[in-house]
Amino acid sequence: MNVWRRLSGPRRALALAGAGVLVAGGLVTIPVTAAQAATQCDIAYSANEWPGGFTASITIKNVGDPINGWTLGWTFPNSGQRVQQGWSAEFTQSGSQVTARSLSYNGTLATGASTSIGFNGAWSGSNPKPTSFTLNGVTCNGGTTPPTTPPPTGSKVDNPYAGVRGYVNPEWKAKADAEPGGSRISNNPTAVWLDRIAAINGTPDSSSNGAFGVRDHLEEALRQGAGYIQFVIYNLPGRDCAALASNGELGPNDLPRYKAEYIDPIAAIQADPKYRNIRIINIIEIDSLPNLVTNTSGQAGGTAMCDTVKANGAYVNGVGYALAKLGTLGNVYNYIDAAHHGWIGWDTNFGPTADLLKTAAVASGSTVANVHGFIVNTANYSALREPYVKITDTVNGTSVRQSKWIDWNFYVDELSFAQAFRQKLVQVGFDANIGMLIDTSRNGWGGTARPTGPGATTSVDTYVNGGRIDRRIHAGNWCNQSGAGLGERPRSAPEPGIDAYVWVKPPGESDGSSELIPNDEGKGFDRMCDPTYTGNARNGNSATGALPNAPISGAWFSAQFQELMRNAYPAL
Repeated sequence: MNVWRRLSGPRRALALAGAGVLVAGGLVTIPVTAAQAATQCDIAYSANEWPGGFTASITIKNVGDPINGWTLGWTFPNSGQRVQQGWSAEFTQSGSQVTARSLSYNGTLATGASTSIGFNGAWSGSNPKPTSFTLNGVTCNGGTTPPTTPPPTGSKVDNPYAGVRGYVNPEWKAKADAEPGGSRISNNPTAVWLDRIAAINGTPDSSSNGAFGVRDHLEEALRQGAGYIQFVIYNLPGRDCAALASNGELGPNDLPRYKAEYIDPIAAIQADPKYRNIRIINIIEIDSLPNLVTNTSGQAGGTAMCDTVKANGAYVNGVGYALAKLGTLGNVYNYIDAAHHGWIGWDTNFGPTADLLKTAAVASGSTVANVHGFIVNTANYSALREPYVKITDTVNGTSVRQSKWIDWNFYVDELSFAQAFRQKLVQVGFDANIGMLIDTSRNGWGGTARPTGPGATTSVDTYVNGGRIDRRIHAGNWCNQSGAGLGERPRSAPEPGIDAYVWVKPPGESDGSSELIPNDEGKGFDRMCDPTYTGNARNGNSATGALPNAPISGAWFSAQFQELMRNAYPAL
């Protein structure tokens, strides 16, 4: 006999009734008959299934006399079904019989009160749902009542981008179509950024976002017949702790607000069975977890804000909570941001970042099963491939890793980095079938400045600088880069291990203002967006390479949009 105890950390919220949980295994509600004794119960059981595994959620409602301590029991219909890891109860299993016992905080149930528990399980052969439960020895067997809103069916697909059409955001499309030549790219799918609480319902009077909220976009996706839609979940407490242009509305200690006012409402909308046939893809919190590896005290450019959110667990627990709430929905796919090669390509950052991503994936009641994959280069400019510079190249016996541009990094482009980092993530405990996304919205680097061959072999620096297609002054430059172009158009399964090339950063939306612009949208001013700034330790004290006259983060930047089209590679 084996025993599983609940996961450490905050209790997992499983709002089955209120959120309309999306499941693959179905939801069964088993009320008690009127003839039962003082202990009477109503059980709702749902399961999100994938080959060989599942996550089950159970809501126990007491419809009898008050209870002080409870034991829930059931028998799996198939001997190949096993509980592996549970939360909010103490689970034991002997053969096909399972028992879940209350814990100190959830054992008391008044009449009409409910509590939710859950577990991750494994199955072989088949995975039928239990048909009978007991609470404190009393059978809840009044018959099966169908749920008021039928949940969607079917297991999650391996690649949610494959074989279906992506959602075209009409608000971004309208801006692109208004630009000369913009109609050439305006029908590409781009992500919807939810960068503050108000964006959930829509922000018609802001310079970023738009009047459409989450439900509006999902309704429009239905109208378009889209197969997938992409949302950026981007509002952590103390967000983007090493930058200023993209700081958000929540302070570093606002984790409760993040959960209750941001993640919970998003999950409730995405869980509506009306949207069951849309693959909802969530990009989870860009520029967050890697900051805890590279930008805390004792490191070049470390900040007090990064120290704070590392110490109080805001990022780790916030990401874990988002994964737990969204990952159990049957048609929702979570991809966590994993920075880019120019950020964590060094061995001192590579492994620790993978480890931290794993820590967040099992925080706040989540498990690795809630992570479908990872995304690199989100809103960044790192080249997909460097055709004329390989990390194994040498110049006169000197490794190109010693060049000022590469600076001892182990990678020179995003494709090689993404494929290698995927292998590392599997090694630290993520599923072997995870997929990677690469944001190619602004990493084309075409136009007349694009090299056509290797650089001169005078030195490693002349060789690298002459041949690299990424024309930034420094790989740490990230804001409104001059000379950048549109990259590969969005498409699925372009390379082994890569689920898709995506445009998560909508081309034409500013990274940040080139000077201080007062606003009420939580957008600050970062000198890395100032073309006159001479840099800091994080970019080797180099010029920023940023375009002038830029508006605040997320606002439309016509000059950037035109430059991206002009320098597109492949060319438009």
